Amino acid sequence: MTIYTSTDRFYGGRLILRQPKLGYRAGIDPIFLAAAVTAKPGDSVLDLGAGVGSAGLCLLSRCPAVKVDALEIQSELVALALDNAQANHGFDHFVVHQGDVTLPPDSLAGRCFDWVMTNPPWTEAGTGTAPPAPTKAVGHMEAEADLALWLKAAVGFLRHKGTLVMIHRADRLDDIVAGLVRLKMGAITVCPLYPSADKAAIRVLVSARKGVKSPSAILPGLVLHGADGLYTDAATAILDHGRALV
Repeated sequence: MTIYTSTDRFYGGRLILRQPKLGYRAGIDPIFLAAAVTAKPGDSVLDLGAGVGSAGLCLLSRCPAVKVDALEIQSELVALALDNAQANHGFDHFVVHQGDVTLPPDSLAGRCFDWVMTNPPWTEAGTGTAPPAPTKAVGHMEAEADLALWLKAAVGFLRHKGTLVMIHRADRLDDIVAGLVRLKMGAITVCPLYPSADKAAIRVLVSARKGVKSPSAILPGLVLHGADGLYTDAATAILDHGRALV
């Protein structure tokens, strides 16, 4: 299948990503996901459902000394992720694997990571209408791997005291927290992303740690747009300058 692509620039043009013109396209979500990963030099990170490699490459732009593995099921997006790694200085610390989160390839068998970050499919199976483009449908609609299985797979890849970071729809927060509690994850932290100061959050960044019992916390969150409709200074610092979410 031929996929027509566009070349888009992130972080004020410092990061170049080639992605499908129709279908799955990286927006601001993987940028905020990467911003929420406060990895240290030498840390290992796994991006589950990596798409064209956007979140992992965003993270490497800010933290070039970490090691990122990316798992993606769609061969077309795997190829684009590899191309994007080469286009962005051929990141030596970026490895792409093809496979399903519930049936990972042998190259990931038995491995554990300091961090797992993920932007899983958003829509529950049997609800909503699937997008017409196949790459977008796979990225947006739950299939065999529903949210509970996705969380289980992510936690399974974490080392003891490792951290899971996820971005998802705010209206799925109950399911996310319930799933993390079932998996005995601790230090659950929720950071809401508000489209504007007078509107409810539409996205949440959720983090949790494996093997710890620290209490949960809800952070003040981040307002994305001001009254003028433009990105706030705090959002711009992340989207254009690659700052970490603090």
